[in-house]
Amino acid sequence: MLEMLALLQSSSEGLKYVGTGIAAGTAVIGPGAGMGYLIGQTIASIHRQPEAFEQTRTLMFLGIGLVEAFALYGIVFALLIAFVL
Repeated sequence: MLEMLALLQSSSEGLKYVGTGIAAGTAVIGPGAGMGYLIGQTIASIHRQPEAFEQTRTLMFLGIGLVEAFALYGIVFALLIAFVL
């Protein structure tokens, strides 16, 4: 009985780390794709209208900061799963 309980507890620990990896991976994939799209659209916008370069670049950096914040929140939640729960 004790052996079965120990096996179940070690299996639970392993699954916790699998869940952490999945949470961290999905938390980074979305913002990565969003950042690529954001930068691509900014380059296309600057190509179409070069005189608006300063304003476009400023808005791009603001958007990158917001997208990066989503990735960091996701990684923090994954670390909470790993070490706190």
